[in-house]
Parts: sequence; structure tokens; C-alpha cells
Amino acid sequence: MYNNKKVVVVMPAYRAALTLERTYREIPFDLVDEVVLVDDHSPDNTVEVASNLGIKHVIRHDQNKGYGGNQKTCYKKALDLGGDIVIMLHPDYQYTPLLLTAMISIIGNGLYPVVFGSRILGKGALKGGMPMYKYIANRFLTLSQNILMNQKLSEYHTGYRAFSREVLQAVPFEKCDDDFIFDNEMIAQIFWKGFDIGEVTCPTKYFDEASSINFMRSSKYGLGVLRTSFLYFFSKLGLMKWRLLE
Repeated sequence: MYNNKKVVVVMPAYRAALTLERTYREIPFDLVDEVVLVDDHSPDNTVEVASNLGIKHVIRHDQNKGYGGNQKTCYKKALDLGGDIVIMLHPDYQYTPLLLTAMISIIGNGLYPVVFGSRILGKGALKGGMPMYKYIANRFLTLSQNILMNQKLSEYHTGYRAFSREVLQAVPFEKCDDDFIFDNEMIAQIFWKGFDIGEVTCPTKYFDEASSINFMRSSKYGLGVLRTSFLYFFSKLGLMKWRLLE
């Protein structure tokens, strides 16, 4: 609980058995009231590890629904639990749970309704081992998105995100894609509704057990990001109506 606001951490999991415990142990439970883990039909024993850790709210998809589909289940469950501040924390230990305190306080004190942990502010990305091609792609896509969406984020592609209940209830995230482009479509919805996004510097780690998409899927993701940004841009000009923003 923070300022009488219930705090829920959601963990979209896939093959997280080797890293889940390290991630879970660093969550600040003096502030966090509930943890929700949604396993996207992992072939490993992620669910068993979660149960052994004592995570009360463990949901396992009967079939793989994709990264976006996983998040939809996470956020719906967090809202059902009465979460006022909801933070997505990847269970692969790529993002430090120690930053949760700062992100919770920013939303809990009413400074921003959405907070991203940015790997680009400072030198966290390259120091943490982000491949150079991903760093360059991140910079190019972020610049393009800022221009097309008239914003000034340092990064649109972090997986570390915190939301107020108001935001999750206001944006129709159920309409977003079930794959990785979900994140950027949801950002478009957030800006469309007039919400601001704050950022905090976030160190990151790239290692064998951390989740990452390959070059081909990264390329598909990049094209999807540009498509999302152009659809937002044309919608903002009144040249079209995009169903995700209706």
C-alpha cells in the first residue's frame, strides 16, 4: 500500500523458471500488496516455481496467447483485485525490482499516471549488454515515434511499465494486438486519451536466461511500430479513424 493506494505487481511469464525467484525476492513487499503471475503456457516449470514461492495469484493459459495476450490477462486480474497502482515487472530479471519503489511513489504522489523504466536515459542499455543493432533500432524508432506522435519519450520499447488504475480503465487495451506490438499500441491509446508518461532511468541486464526476440521478429516488430505511429499521426490529423483509438 502506498498513500492508501493498493499496489499490484503483474508478471507476464514465459519460460521464467530459472529467473523468477531472483526477481521475486527483490520485490519491496512493504509497498506491494499483491503479485500476479500469468504463465503463457510455458514448456518449463514456471508455474511450479511460482507456487513454491507462495505467489497467490498464478494464472496459466491453456494455450500460448502471445506477449500482448498475456498482458491483457495481467491487467484485468490486477483491476479485479482492486489495484490502484499496477506495475508490469518481467520475471526474467532483466529489469531490477529495486526500481519499483520509485515508480510506485511517482504514481502514488500524483506526479504522473504512467511511468516507464527507461534503459536509454543514461547509459544503462549498452552497459547492460544490449546488442548494438537493437540499440540503433531503438533510437531510430523512438525518434520516428516522437515526431509522429508529437511526444518526447527517451524510449518506447521498455518492458518496465507502471500505470494508475484510471489509465487502465480509460484505455481499451483489449483491442490491442496479442503480440509484441501490444506495447506500442497501448502507448498510442494512452497519449490519445491525454495522459502523460513519466520516465526513470533503469539499468538492464542481457544474459542467456533473459527473454529476447530474434532478428526476424525484431524486424517485424519495428515495422509494426512504424505502422502504429503513422496510424496515430493520421488519426490525429483527422484523416482516418483507427479502431484502437475509438
